[in-house]
Amino acid sequence: MIKKNVFATRWGIIAVGALIGVLAPLLQKMGNPGNMGICVACFERDIAGAIGFHQAKVVQYVRPEIIGFVLGSLVAAYLFKEFRPRLGSSPIVRFFLGVFAMIGALVFLGCPWRALLRLAGGDFNAILGIAGLIFGIWIGTLFLKKGYNLGRTHSANPVSGWMLPLMMGGLLVLVLIFPQIQGEAKNGVLNYSLKGPGSMHAPLIISILAGLAIGFLAQRSRFCTMGAFRDLILFRQIHLFSGLLALLVVAAVTNVILNQFKPGFEGQPVAHTLHIWNFIGMALSGLCFVLAGGCPGRQLFLSGEGDGDAAIFVLGMLVGAGFAHNFSLASSPKGLGTYAIPAVITGFVFCFLVAFMMTKKKA
Repeated sequence: MIKKNVFATRWGIIAVGALIGVLAPLLQKMGNPGNMGICVACFERDIAGAIGFHQAKVVQYVRPEIIGFVLGSLVAAYLFKEFRPRLGSSPIVRFFLGVFAMIGALVFLGCPWRALLRLAGGDFNAILGIAGLIFGIWIGTLFLKKGYNLGRTHSANPVSGWMLPLMMGGLLVLVLIFPQIQGEAKNGVLNYSLKGPGSMHAPLIISILAGLAIGFLAQRSRFCTMGAFRDLILFRQIHLFSGLLALLVVAAVTNVILNQFKPGFEGQPVAHTLHIWNFIGMALSGLCFVLAGGCPGRQLFLSGEGDGDAAIFVLGMLVGAGFAHNFSLASSPKGLGTYAIPAVITGFVFCFLVAFMMTKKKA
């Protein structure tokens, strides 16, 4: 007898979205940056800084939540016999889609999850970011309709599926061996921010437990921001979208209860008011997510269940974070990075080149 996966049902995915909507504001209350209880792009950027991919001193910290996402998904995949090591084609394309997805996200200053959480915290600048995300996803669906595909996925040796989980486990070991020392910007091999967003974090054990719980449940429910909008646009299905609505509503209510709801455009934490670039940055990310087959959170969860293609995308995002800060592409509350505009243009050129070249005309 096949046991039903309750988390994949409509109410199951609503419950997962609601859980994230509670945990994210609570993590903020316990120390994570404002309107950034959870942000896959920002947290991967912080990890990139912690291991030396960039030298932006204010965003360097190994975020345990990201480690938990992958390891929690790994546990769920093994428990329910869904660990399926697999690889596809076009790995270098997936890598650079990750790079440009990160660049677009750092122009906006957040991933799709943070866009929703920023709005749930009262940051109305996120509205343009969410609109841009939807627009980018819509462009991507046009290519999906025409036959866009990066290639067939093939089964692989289990060692291929273990690579990213092992990397995340290794990062956790490094954090335990080289913990943050009060007032020290470096301990052994890891960098730690002494000020700015990177210096703000919830306690290690709480962060890792929250990450494990979300990783486990998101793997079971197939929670994906990009997939929610894609299915809504292509098939008029609201299954995944109902989880996003639950996240937004519950996070807003939780923020009100915790006195963290501060409505407005000005003075929002780790945000800028350049609305057109909030839109364009997330449009680039949304297009990258569709072409790669998942939002950044979903890519982490897929990596945990053995998807090597998703792992390549994650590595691309880590490297993209390094590029964004080393070459002044990332935004700050003061505005755009010096070379953000040409980087975003390059990203769109790359995405359209990939989309056209990888689209097979239907007979």
